[in-house]
Amino acid sequence: MKYRKQYVDVDVAISTSGRMIPRVLHWNDGRKYEISKVKDVVPAPARKAGGQGDRYTIVVENKERYLFFERPTDTDD
Repeated sequence: MKYRKQYVDVDVAISTSGRMIPRVLHWNDGRKYEISKVKDVVPAPARKAGGQGDRYTIVVENKERYLFFERPTDTDD
């Protein structure tokens, strides 16, 4: 299976401790998918698609999937 990076909008809740909790995926064609559960969050590179950040193990429509939050690697600040 070949993976490709696909950017999507995500509705996120922020906990009082500052943790991001993804709630809804918004696909580019207008479809929305509710995230029923966040099973795990780990710092990890998106090895197959590229990038660095956090990998969320989520459940969408009773299927386990990965969602990556990508951090910019350039530091021109």
